[in-house]
Amino acid sequence: MQSDLFPTENVQQLSESFPKRMAIIDCETTGGKPQQHRVIEIGLLIVDDGAIVERWQSFINPQRELPPFITKLTGITPNMLVGQPQFSDIANSLYEKLKDRVFVAHNARFDYGFIKTEFERVGIKFSAKTFCSVKFSRALYPQFNRHGIDPIIKRFGFSIENRHRALDDALIIWKLFLKSTELYSTDELASAISPLLKTPSLPPKIKAAQIKALPKAAGVYYFYSEEGSLLYVGKSVNIRARVMSHFSNDYRSSKELLMSTKVAHIDFKRTPSDFGAQILESNEIKALSPLYNRRLRRTRKLYSFQIEQNSKGYKTVLTQQINSKQKPGESAGLFRSARQASKQLEKLADHYFLCYKLLGLEGNPLDNTPCFRRQLHRCFGACEGIESAEDYNARIDVAMNKHQLVLWPFDTPILVEENDVNDDEIKHFHLIDQWQYLGKIESEEELRERGYVPLNAHIGTEIQAHQHENNAENKAHFDLDIYFILLRFLLKSDQLKLNQLRIHKLTKLG
Repeated sequence: MQSDLFPTENVQQLSESFPKRMAIIDCETTGGKPQQHRVIEIGLLIVDDGAIVERWQSFINPQRELPPFITKLTGITPNMLVGQPQFSDIANSLYEKLKDRVFVAHNARFDYGFIKTEFERVGIKFSAKTFCSVKFSRALYPQFNRHGIDPIIKRFGFSIENRHRALDDALIIWKLFLKSTELYSTDELASAISPLLKTPSLPPKIKAAQIKALPKAAGVYYFYSEEGSLLYVGKSVNIRARVMSHFSNDYRSSKELLMSTKVAHIDFKRTPSDFGAQILESNEIKALSPLYNRRLRRTRKLYSFQIEQNSKGYKTVLTQQINSKQKPGESAGLFRSARQASKQLEKLADHYFLCYKLLGLEGNPLDNTPCFRRQLHRCFGACEGIESAEDYNARIDVAMNKHQLVLWPFDTPILVEENDVNDDEIKHFHLIDQWQYLGKIESEEELRERGYVPLNAHIGTEIQAHQHENNAENKAHFDLDIYFILLRFLLKSDQLKLNQLRIHKLTKLG
């Protein structure tokens, strides 16, 4: 019986960090021992380049009695197996489906052991690289203690029609991967996946004891050379797994290979969740300028789109440099360079048939001569007055609407309470206003010195009870990276829940 379950998440394709060719499989069996028991149902999802290309399910006649407790668990009755194919009947076609693919299952050792043994019984030698989704869940979600199918369903609110049925359970694995693609970056996913597929080898100057000392929890890690120079700063929801992913045998770049030879010491700072880890990483890289970090270096200049209307009534776009104190909402789009802004305008022009001249990418917008794209029929003639200003401006509005920065959604500054679900002693409080990160708050007195008190008086005692190491004072300025981090967490209910974040509104003293 085929299932019609489809994921309801925002993304429909897996991150490129997952293996390109996978077979997500689930088996129902007559018991727990491959040598004694037999497979009674197989559910299979064939995944190529992050998308499901085939869904396959089959009952298998085990040629033996079906234990009553298996019927109670799965809902599969002996009558449902009468007349179904034996494993030998589907062995060749199943082998072709699994061949040259990563074998993915929840508790992969169980399913792989049964499938391999069934193949052996019919004279087929089967071997595949395995990828266990239980281990994946443990690596990416270390704040949770349980990682079976039922806890994962509860964790994300997934729907399932027939629990303990092969295809439906395989679809939960697919949903877990989709949801993880939505929640985490490519690098973060790679740090969870790579160690499960490869055998990491430690750099020559790193002792195994240093790795064992790293926590399987969220935070920021630091790579130092033998001379004490800071080489790299990174973050992860699982520090140990992320560090080990740097040391896989097939280094992704010459930079990683060179860095690996220099690393002699690893340090770390724990955070309650991924939220604090991302903020700390961003601030630390900008403050410390590690040798091998480039992505999050401090941006001195930002560029934005200024929308104006010319004398002919057409909306034009001016790319302008803005200062870091400008608040989101005063302009459209924020970019780290003028070139990045221009590239985005070119993409918008292609998608919405906009005029290069009116976008400031070509010539004088008032000289009434056609732009080059007009000759290619990629502009409807706004540059020479053929298209009406009303029609052109409507498309500009739609194009720019996607680049309007989100206005601060709160009417006051906020205090974000960040909790560690496994350790009550690890709790941080972050002061944030107008998308600007103002630092950690150590005590209610410090909050008062900033001019605020929490609306909830109980929070004051909570802050006092959880003092922690504070970073250097954060000067108030708009940071593009922090803005995107706050967007990802503060406006999404699933991120707030997953990272145990609580938002407390503040009121001004006096």
